[in-house]
Amino acid sequence: MTLIQELRWRGMIQDIMPGTEELFEKEQVAGYIGFDPTSDSLHIGSLVPILLLVHLQRAGHKPVALVGGATGMVGDPSGKSEERNLLSEETLQFNLAGVQKQLAHFLNFDPSLSNAAEMVNNYDWFKNFNFLDFIRDVGKHITVNYMMAKDSVKKRIEGDTGMSFTEFTYQLVQGYDFYWLYKNKNCKVQMGGSDQWGNITTGTELVRRKMGGEAFAFTCPLITKADGGKFGKTEKGNIWLDANKTSPYQFYQFWLNASDEDAKKWIKIFTLLPFDTIDKLIADHELAPQERILQKNLAAELTKLVHSEEDLNFAIRATEILFGNATTEVLQSLNEAQLLQVMEGVPTVNVTLAQLTEGYDLVSLLADTKIFPSKGEARKMWQSGGIGINKEKIGADFTSVTKAQLLQGKYILLQKGKKNYYLVIAD
Repeated sequence: MTLIQELRWRGMIQDIMPGTEELFEKEQVAGYIGFDPTSDSLHIGSLVPILLLVHLQRAGHKPVALVGGATGMVGDPSGKSEERNLLSEETLQFNLAGVQKQLAHFLNFDPSLSNAAEMVNNYDWFKNFNFLDFIRDVGKHITVNYMMAKDSVKKRIEGDTGMSFTEFTYQLVQGYDFYWLYKNKNCKVQMGGSDQWGNITTGTELVRRKMGGEAFAFTCPLITKADGGKFGKTEKGNIWLDANKTSPYQFYQFWLNASDEDAKKWIKIFTLLPFDTIDKLIADHELAPQERILQKNLAAELTKLVHSEEDLNFAIRATEILFGNATTEVLQSLNEAQLLQVMEGVPTVNVTLAQLTEGYDLVSLLADTKIFPSKGEARKMWQSGGIGINKEKIGADFTSVTKAQLLQGKYILLQKGKKNYYLVIAD
């Protein structure tokens, strides 16, 4: 199966210029994708373009990752309803360093390879390019009529907010990126999300008009969720690739909670598993959907790919703590940072160390902290075996909570019924 055939099977191609597939079969090709440095971390919306570069390199071609140090100062109208905030050069440099570090995690930059990945920053060729030179050398080749015909431009101009000249010129700036890479790096293919098709084809047109060359392109579809929700977003915001912004446990949980319909589509797009393995997983899942085979494999593969095997093992262990049959010993094996990572989002209640030193009557603790509205309801649940401490059900003989129950000398995981947890914090 060829590169393009595989990408089609995985659902990773939407638009493709004629001749692109034949080019990949004819020679080793350098292909690039641009990454937007609006943050010091990429999020899972960037995984598809990252994986396109990974597939490119695995097929023997040369991936080029362009970080937009210059275009990040301009703004891109594609897929947006209003102009974004422009970033300072200092902020951009900080963001660029973070993005470059993340891209190096996925691609092989070993210079001894004939298809070694390469990273470029368009600020390097734009920093000394003055306005008059740009409109003379670039602007004269692309008509306003051509630029106005782009869907991304038309939508903004016809909308309520309009479009600034800054954003209107973005497609020329991105188009020049392709021209520069074609001329200086022999880069013949640009890839990106389907919302970038207009900007990408401007680049191929600039290559044709300025050099008489032939450049190619294809795009991947924008990822959507079956329920209509925005992909990569939760109540807490973006799912980031940076472990400090989205913990490996939260990252794992995002994929684990995918719907059956989404998991069936995403396991092809977001993993590097071979076809026969994916087909078998889909067949096994359909026989026993309650086992969530697809979701578990999707979450495992992505957590390993983006983070590490160690992070995956911890995420599985953490999932068992809240949703499985983990024991007190498992809880005690976690350090404070891991414990708090697992308990993120679990409601907290506070008690004093003095109360635990003296022994805090269990029923009083449950009522005083408002876990139950009254002592009567707390007592009823306790006596019926519905209370757990540190993942162990407690019986009627357990009457008071003491410092002996503390994890890391400060925390107690209290369970009410089957699914309601509270983290007791002793200060």
